[in-house]
Amino acid sequence: MANSDYPIASISHASKRFGQKKVLNDITIKINAGQIMGLIGPSGSGKTTTIKCLLGMEKLEAGSATIFEKKMPNRQILEKIGYMGQTDALYENLTALENLTFFGNLMGITGPALNKTINKNMELVNLTSSLHQIVADFSGGMKRRLSLAIALLANPNLIILDEPTVGIDPSLRLDIWAQLRTLAIAQKAIIVTTHVMDEAEKCDVVGLIINGEIFALGTPTELKKKFNATSIEEVFLKAEVNSK
Repeated sequence: MANSDYPIASISHASKRFGQKKVLNDITIKINAGQIMGLIGPSGSGKTTTIKCLLGMEKLEAGSATIFEKKMPNRQILEKIGYMGQTDALYENLTALENLTFFGNLMGITGPALNKTINKNMELVNLTSSLHQIVADFSGGMKRRLSLAIALLANPNLIILDEPTVGIDPSLRLDIWAQLRTLAIAQKAIIVTTHVMDEAEKCDVVGLIINGEIFALGTPTELKKKFNATSIEEVFLKAEVNSK
């Protein structure tokens, strides 16, 4: 397990363009074991691109990305990461159980170990009763919850979740965040992008990305003090005004 000198994941001086538009400009972040990092910012600010560049899914024009002390992209390292994208990558003509079994097998999990982790994570996302249901019949929120269960199957040391709670009701969101905190206590590193500001309050570190740049980075308490704000939502609103 990485220590504070060797973060679980880092992206350093990252820059990226799509055509003529610069979508990332000198982004540097790192996350250590046991931390939950929240990335917040307006739509189109660069949160998802930052994650994809960290994972090696998008090519950096400048800078570097490292996970588990290995330079990205690296296919072997990707297999050790729990990743949940904004778009649900599910086989809709299969049942939830068939999806879980397929992705579990890809991760090298089989037999009783697979059954145990499937049951544990489907209970977490409150979908146990839907195990044998065809995914095409799931609501949008149910698909997000199934995607989260799949991301956690292999008990990864790095978990990256891009807006994981979209379409999920408030009470279940609380349960999921309680589980994320339990995972962090177990020394997992977790990166979450979110538009829900009360979720950002639950993070250990918050990175505010505006116009492809890190506008502010620190604990929720540090950011509230810096912006003379009483909540992360107020930080967000003040930062948007100051960036214009």
